[in-house]
Amino acid sequence: MQSFTRTLTSLARIATGISFGVIIVAVLVQLAGRSGLITSVVWSEELTRFALLFLTAFGVGLSYRSGNLVNVDILSETLPGRLPWILRLVCAVITCGFGLVLIKATWFYVSIGARQTAPSLGVRMDWIHASVLVALVSLSLFAGLRVIGMMRGNSDGMPERLREEE
Repeated sequence: MQSFTRTLTSLARIATGISFGVIIVAVLVQLAGRSGLITSVVWSEELTRFALLFLTAFGVGLSYRSGNLVNVDILSETLPGRLPWILRLVCAVITCGFGLVLIKATWFYVSIGARQTAPSLGVRMDWIHASVLVALVSLSLFAGLRVIGMMRGNSDGMPERLREEE
């Protein structure tokens, strides 16, 4: 299980890094075009938006794992006894379940994009809309891994960042 989690985390980090690299290159091309160094290209702005969608999609699971998403741990961690653990488990189950429930509707949304094309890049929009599906799957996977870890006793359900601060 730890090997799967490490592999998934590494893949998400690599994909997030690649998305960020694409944003950097696209913005540099935009800047070069606007400053007159090269002929201005239409596709750079669209590529930046699409890369930002995938940056978010690949990064949301990592953010959940590290505790960088919006969290109410100030409230939950002040509760007595085992209540914080129970609350973290319930929240992880709800997060995983919510993401899994939305996958069917998201797949429909992605399939609609097959009939559309991005204006300047010429890419089918189902490839771009897939970023929403990736985000849901990523978030659901990392939440599910937290639930499994808590149920097996391997984890207390604390995000990585919060565990390191203690």
